[in-house]
Amino acid sequence: MASWGSGSKKSDGAAAGGGGGGGGADWDDGGGAATTNTNQGHGGDWNESGGYQQNQNGGGGWNESGGGGGGGYDQGVQGYGNEDSYGGGGGGGQGGYGDDKPRRDLDSVQLHEEKFDNLAVFEKNFYHEHPDVTARTPKEVAEYRKRREISVDGTGIPNPCTTFDEASFPAYVLEVVNKAGFTEPTPIQAQGWPMALLGRDLVGLAETGSGKTLAYVLPAVVHINAQPYLEPGDGPIVLVMAPTRELAVQIQQETARFGSSSRIKNTCIYGGAPKGPQIRDLRNGVEIVIATPGRLIDMLESRCTSLKRVTYLVMDEADRMLDMGFEPQIRKICKQIRPDRQTLLWSATWPRDVQSIAQEFLKDFYQVTIGSRDLKANHAIQQKFEFPDWDGDKFPLLSNMLQAEMDGSRMLIFCSTKRICDDITRKLRMEGWPALSIHGDKSQDERDWVLQEFRSGKSPIMMATDVAARGLAV
Repeated sequence: MASWGSGSKKSDGAAAGGGGGGGGADWDDGGGAATTNTNQGHGGDWNESGGYQQNQNGGGGWNESGGGGGGGYDQGVQGYGNEDSYGGGGGGGQGGYGDDKPRRDLDSVQLHEEKFDNLAVFEKNFYHEHPDVTARTPKEVAEYRKRREISVDGTGIPNPCTTFDEASFPAYVLEVVNKAGFTEPTPIQAQGWPMALLGRDLVGLAETGSGKTLAYVLPAVVHINAQPYLEPGDGPIVLVMAPTRELAVQIQQETARFGSSSRIKNTCIYGGAPKGPQIRDLRNGVEIVIATPGRLIDMLESRCTSLKRVTYLVMDEADRMLDMGFEPQIRKICKQIRPDRQTLLWSATWPRDVQSIAQEFLKDFYQVTIGSRDLKANHAIQQKFEFPDWDGDKFPLLSNMLQAEMDGSRMLIFCSTKRICDDITRKLRMEGWPALSIHGDKSQDERDWVLQEFRSGKSPIMMATDVAARGLAV
């Protein structure tokens, strides 16, 4: 993929916004379009000013002062830049910031202190080993793990299941899986399902595209169906934390798909979208909440939900969440959940900060690694490198690449900043290429639309910042 710009994560623009106007969506995980009631401010489309806006609160853009972002949500909330903004943003009710501070000071956030005395016992071990799994010899198990690059650590490690039937899921789960047309479990599913169904904590290390979402969603469905029904005012039973809006929405789609047979309700909580529908879902009661950490903290602070019923916690893309500065939010959220919960942490890499979180919040956990634990490039991707003498050579190189490669395929081009992303998109469209862009100054509706256009092939060229760098199925 072509990379544009210097690579240094410095601000495109400066400083704090004024009284009203731009800024990130509240102070949480994203910029883009926060809302005042139903009026939404949008980020840029393809024109030079950074796009259109429906009201005077929004306005995207990539101007030298750092760009707009959405309008502030309410009067007393500070606006910040988006997760892929290293400057810019600003605005909101009290004026924002133009530096790279990812969140407001969490010391000022006062969450309700949950009491965990006299906790009701809950069931979390649902695994019944299939006779074929039991019959396998240690040699056969070792050969299977070696062939599928599965490494395991922990005590009492179960044998992997090589078929969906061997996973011993209930019929209502297998029915949906069979309809999906899958042929066999992926490595992370084959080893992860028995571990998760046993009710133990789990660290799963696997690259994007490994099937890890189903590795925790299907056991979550089984877990929910064994718990007492939710009462009015109860929070969710399952909480999934994800770093970005796009990944959270993608997880929700899989959750809705595979939880449909049990009529399991879910909602997705993220910044850059109106709070009203999210609050309504939480108060009506849902079994599964998929959330970005910042917006979830906001909901907890305003007492819109409680985590007292959560017994199954998932941290997806944990390394990315820590890279984005969400560690304080993760710590506050985990302290709101009963300590005897089941916790599953998923990550593409295993750096020290992720290890520290795992050691602190997981107990007696299994660890399953697919491939190597070292950070390395995906061996399924062919990489070619071009080294232009100066930045001005990059666009001609890109044009030549498009002429050579665009034979009905799709192309995803990453840029270092939102401004460069919009600039290159504009140049490509002027040359007649069907290019769209996605970044943090776009509204959520626009980002969803661009992703759909790219997935369907209607717009086969997508420019993106690191908001689309990991975890998205495109």
